[in-house]
Amino acid sequence: MKLYDLDIERGLLKSAISIDASIYDALSMIVERNDFYLPFHQDVFEAIGESLNKNGAVDEIFVKEILEKKKKYNEDLFFEILQASPIAAVETYAKKLKEYSAKRSLLSLSNEIKKELEEGQEDIFEVLDEIEGKIFNIRVSNATADFKLASEVVKHSLEYVKEKVLIRREFGDKRVIGLDTGFPTLNEKTNGFSEGDLIIIAARPSMGKTAFALNIALNVLNQDKGVAIFSLEMPAEQLMLRMFSAASKIPLQKLRGGNLTDEEIEQLQVIADNMFSKPLFIDDEGNINISLIKSKLRKLKAQQPSLSLIIIDYLQLINSNLRERHLAIADISRNLKLLARELKVPIIALSQLNRSLENRPNKRPMLSDLRESGAIEQDADIIMFIYRDDVYKAMEARQKQKEAMEKGKEAKVEYQEKDEEEAEIIIGKQRNGPTGVVHMIFDKRYTLFKDKAFEIKEIEPTEAEIGGIDDVKNVEGAII
Repeated sequence: MKLYDLDIERGLLKSAISIDASIYDALSMIVERNDFYLPFHQDVFEAIGESLNKNGAVDEIFVKEILEKKKKYNEDLFFEILQASPIAAVETYAKKLKEYSAKRSLLSLSNEIKKELEEGQEDIFEVLDEIEGKIFNIRVSNATADFKLASEVVKHSLEYVKEKVLIRREFGDKRVIGLDTGFPTLNEKTNGFSEGDLIIIAARPSMGKTAFALNIALNVLNQDKGVAIFSLEMPAEQLMLRMFSAASKIPLQKLRGGNLTDEEIEQLQVIADNMFSKPLFIDDEGNINISLIKSKLRKLKAQQPSLSLIIIDYLQLINSNLRERHLAIADISRNLKLLARELKVPIIALSQLNRSLENRPNKRPMLSDLRESGAIEQDADIIMFIYRDDVYKAMEARQKQKEAMEKGKEAKVEYQEKDEEEAEIIIGKQRNGPTGVVHMIFDKRYTLFKDKAFEIKEIEPTEAEIGGIDDVKNVEGAII
């Protein structure tokens, strides 16, 4: 089995040096430094890139100077490159070079596998997960990634900023840089969710964690982008009923009970037909570990390049072989962050909060309320909490009613439950942006969150409210 071809390597390097910069550009789109077999050829390829970045041009003198400065110049090997025949079909031979590199990587991996199995010190499933990750990296050409030069990082970062400036100038502030969440005010705070982000959505029970995540999923699906959901607590059909309710504005209870009018059935059919063709993938296997999640998502991403969002409901239900819970959560959290970066997709993981927060007067969550918070707080790029004051008001009213009935007194109901309630999305951490509060409205009938600022702007004030317009503006200013 042939593992390298020095003639191809020399020919490609000679073409990049002697023809023009476009040859190197075409070559660097396919191969990386370590795809070259000979170490000196790796150094020459790197020097060509440096010459282009520094001088805006490349020739044998520039390349030789860079190599001599790094004390990596070899006159005999460099002479062999200069004597080689240039290659016209750069892309064809570059792909051939890439094939040889992949073969070497697979051969090296097979030796690692043999060694791991012979020593037998690690859990076999951990070994399988590690192997699968390395094979995936070979497939997407990441296994050979080396340190990035400052010049390369500066160039790419500057191009990134310039691209975003052009987008802002063309589309204005309404254009979302990252993944559009479907909530304008949240987008303003976060610029959307970025590739590789780990986003934690945490709340106490009944606050609407799953509903909020599913609302975001619906908004992403409506952009014809793929969404994968791991539901460890709820069957796929129940998730879909919630999505039906939010999309159709038919109360969830009516969907569950089948108490629909003919008009609502027709409305539901339209929504179902629309959802039928959406790139939505749901895994509701309750007994699952992080290795299996990674395996399934790698396979899905390879098959469905449109995959743009991953949701896991919820983090603490993922199985682990580690007995100590805080170590297990730390391992799961870190793996989710690494997976998000590997797949270049934002991952939303729902999380529980400690019950102790309900013992204090102000029950709004804080970072310290996260269960096993240390690791989650460290790994997450964004941490959001959901808080609805009406949930606690209703609980207190029911508790007082219960106590009164136990004492044989007349129960006086002081709180009236509403279909729509105020909701706060508290951004407790954002690695690359501000923290703060996004005010929303939660419609319990449809498990639907709505951007409060957006809703306010759509309402025309009456004459009686004209005097309070300034107050409304103040509210909007506080939440944007």
